[in-house]
Amino acid sequence: MVTEKNRQDNDNVQRMPAEEMYQREIDALIASEKDPVPSGWRMSPRSVLTYITGGRAGGIEITPKYIGNRRLVEIAIATLVTDRALLLIGEPGTAKSWLSEHLTAAINGDSTKVVQGTAGTTEEHIRYSWNYAMLIAQGPSDEALIKSPVYRAMETGSIARIEEISRCASEVSDALISILSEKRISVPELAYELPAKKGFSIIATANTRDKGVNEMSAALKRRFNIVVLPTPSDLTSEMEIVKTRVDQMAANLELNARLPEADVVEKVCTIFRELRSGMTLDGKQKLKPASGVLSTAEAISLLAGSMALAGSFGNGTITDYDLAAALQGAIVKDEDKDSMVFKEYLENIMKKRGSQWLGLYKECKELNK
Repeated sequence: MVTEKNRQDNDNVQRMPAEEMYQREIDALIASEKDPVPSGWRMSPRSVLTYITGGRAGGIEITPKYIGNRRLVEIAIATLVTDRALLLIGEPGTAKSWLSEHLTAAINGDSTKVVQGTAGTTEEHIRYSWNYAMLIAQGPSDEALIKSPVYRAMETGSIARIEEISRCASEVSDALISILSEKRISVPELAYELPAKKGFSIIATANTRDKGVNEMSAALKRRFNIVVLPTPSDLTSEMEIVKTRVDQMAANLELNARLPEADVVEKVCTIFRELRSGMTLDGKQKLKPASGVLSTAEAISLLAGSMALAGSFGNGTITDYDLAAALQGAIVKDEDKDSMVFKEYLENIMKKRGSQWLGLYKECKELNK
């Protein structure tokens, strides 16, 4: 139940979990549920699909959270109905974490059981650890046990999320293999074994650019059903994703600016797609690609940053001056290489695209001297 205090607290939070941000939509889907609901789930797989891809429920408009291949979302949801874990793989910015969060929000109403994979992630982050002051004072006990997000998910029959699993060390992978195979966590210090309740699963994400950081073993991969999330297939699709997410971000941020016009979104997505692929959209001219990924997620952040510039120092409308500053920071990651790449793009491509691009060309050239 959302109280007035909760509402006031949420007003001071930079970013709420998906289940709180979209609580009205989730409640509408649950209230209008007509299909069988799996054990541990709050709604049926069909309703989860509606929540992710958009639709209507009980007169409430359900906004799309993921704009892309609907069949891939169906496969991801169907995987979580079985006893297999789900691994979402893709380039940076393909909405792996976003989809993972929203799947758990819809299924369990709790997307916060998260392990962030890093070089410093240990087996304890996957299984459990101890409050060492209590452990020394009174020995092993339930009170001294610190449960990991995976432990809590097994205990409650819900889903845990593991971000950037390929960044984890081999001992973390070994711990996961055991958990995904046996569906149990052994606590020998307490002579206890925790069996996973129905509904337990894991959603992991992996970045294809991080291949080789810590290669996942074949044994671990076999415990997952793998879904590869592609980059947007065309300019129109990418523009739709960017516009939708910028609208959602702007609703939660005090940017004091108007949403970007369609031509602004088109320019950003065009530049990103061309410098990402090393080819103009019409396929007629090869380009030197930028060193960075220039993902859809970065395009979203770039436009939010442009809105912040326009709202804080301009008249509230994104200008070429605002856009050029944001583009410079997004594209020129490696000063030596990317500066030259962007200069060539400005002179060989942008300058020749006519009057609609001339203002942006001049502002970018001024910054990229």
